[in-house]
Amino acid sequence: MKTTKFTVKGTHCIACKNLIEEICREIDGIASCNVDFKTGMTIIEHNEKLNLGIVKKEIESLGIYKVQSL
Repeated sequence: MKTTKFTVKGTHCIACKNLIEEICREIDGIASCNVDFKTGMTIIEHNEKLNLGIVKKEIESLGIYKVQSL
């Protein structure tokens, strides 16, 4: 299992946290996701084969968030 940290810009409430965590849990290979909505810091635990580009694409497809530092 591998841990990756990155920042998601545009988070501002618990609904943002829940939405991002939910979409990450739906991506094959991600075991867990934790978002701090105040800072946007996001931590995912995933298998080694996970394509991080897919994570960025899925989060940004929500339309209001921008993934940085991934």
